[in-house]
Amino acid sequence: MNVCIVGAGYVGLSTAVGFAEHGHRIACIDIDQKRINDINSGICPIFEPGMEEALKRSIGKGLLKATPDLKAAIASSDVIFISVPTPCDENGKMNTRFIDRASKDIASLLDGYKVIVVKSTVLPGATETIVKGNLEATGKIYGRDFGLCMNPEFLREGHALEDFLKPDRIVIGSSDKKAGDVVEKLYNGFSAPILRTGIKTAEMIKYASNSFLATKITFANEMGNICKLLGIDVYKVMEGVGMDRRINPHFLRAGCGFGGSCFVKDVSALLNKGRELGHEPRLLDAVLKVNAEQRKRMVHQLKARTELKGRRIAVLGLAFNPDTDDVRESAAIDTVQGLLEHGASVVVYDPKAMDNFRRLFPNLIYSESAKEALKDADACIIATDWDEFRKLDSKDFSGMKGNIIIEGRRTLDKSKVPHVDGVCW
Repeated sequence: MNVCIVGAGYVGLSTAVGFAEHGHRIACIDIDQKRINDINSGICPIFEPGMEEALKRSIGKGLLKATPDLKAAIASSDVIFISVPTPCDENGKMNTRFIDRASKDIASLLDGYKVIVVKSTVLPGATETIVKGNLEATGKIYGRDFGLCMNPEFLREGHALEDFLKPDRIVIGSSDKKAGDVVEKLYNGFSAPILRTGIKTAEMIKYASNSFLATKITFANEMGNICKLLGIDVYKVMEGVGMDRRINPHFLRAGCGFGGSCFVKDVSALLNKGRELGHEPRLLDAVLKVNAEQRKRMVHQLKARTELKGRRIAVLGLAFNPDTDDVRESAAIDTVQGLLEHGASVVVYDPKAMDNFRRLFPNLIYSESAKEALKDADACIIATDWDEFRKLDSKDFSGMKGNIIIEGRRTLDKSKVPHVDGVCW
C-alpha cells in the first residue's frame, strides 16, 4: 500500500521504516530539510539499533522517501498517518498544537477518500475532537471523504524497530469498519494479535499501558529504598516477585527512576485529564512525586558521604536508557543539576547522547571515554546502564582520586568493583 507519514521523528520514522520492511511504499513528511536530506541519504537522525541499516535497505529498494511535499504525498497515498509530537506544557497538560496543525494541513489538501490514522499519543476524545473536527470544518464528510482510526504505538526507545516489527499487540481504534479494515490490511504479515476497538478506547489503552508500567517501576523503586535500609538485595526480591506469572519480571528493575519521552508526559497528561473531569487520580500523582524524588537520590547519597563543593564528579551515562541518544527526562539531568547546585565540577561521558545533553548543559566537561571522565575524579555516578559500562572493573576506576562510586542502575559487577554502592541496593 502507499502510506504517507506526517512527522519523521522517533515514532514516525520507526513506523515508516517498519512498514517499508513489509514492502509498503512510504512517503515521510517533515519540515526540517536537513532531516529530510539525511533520511534520503540513508543517515538515521536518531540512534536506534538496526534502524539505519533498515533505512538504507528501504531507500535502496525505492520503498521510502522523505519529502516536504505534503500535497503530492497525500495525493498518492492510501493511508495517512499523523505521527507528530504531543508534549506536555509547563502545567503537565497535553499540548495539541502539532496535531492541530497537521490535521488542518491534511484537511486543506485532501481530495478523495483517504484513511487518516493518528499514531501520536493523544488523550481520549482528541482524535475525534481535533482531527475529525478540522476535517469536517473544511466540508469533508466522515465516511465518504475520509476514514479515521487511532493506532497507538508501543515502542521502547532502544528497541523501536524490533518492537514495531514484532509487536505484542496491534490496537486499531475506529468507529468506521471500512477504515479499520484498511488499517488492518496494512498489518498483514505481522505476527501479533489485533484488537479492534472504538477510537477513545484505543487512545486510553496507550495511556493506561504507560501509566501501569510507570507505576510498576515506581513500586520496584519503593521496595528498593526499603530493602536498602534493611540490607536486602532488591534485585533478588524482584526476581522472586517477577516469577509470579500474574506479575512477570519486566519493569521491576529498581533504580534511579524512569524518564524518556513518554512515561512522565503521559502520566502527567492523564493525571491532569482526570482532574479536569473532577476526579483526583491519587495513584498517578504519587507515581510522579515518588519518581521525581527517586531521580535526586544519587546526589543526596553522594552528599551524605562527601563534600561536593569544589569536587570533581564524573557522571557516566546521560541518555535516559541505554541504546538511545534521547536525554528527555533523563535521571542524569537531575543528577547534574544537583551536583552543580552544590558547587561540584562535573565531567560527563555517554557513548551516544553527549550532543543532545550538551544542548542542556553546554558548560560541562565532556569526555571522549569513561576512562578519561574518571581520571582524577573524586567520585563517580553511573546514571545509565550501557553495556560499555558493564565491562568496567577496578582497574578502570584506578585513575580516580576518590573511591566513591554510586550507580543508578545495577550496572557494575560487584566482584570486580567491590566498593560500588547502588542507589537502592
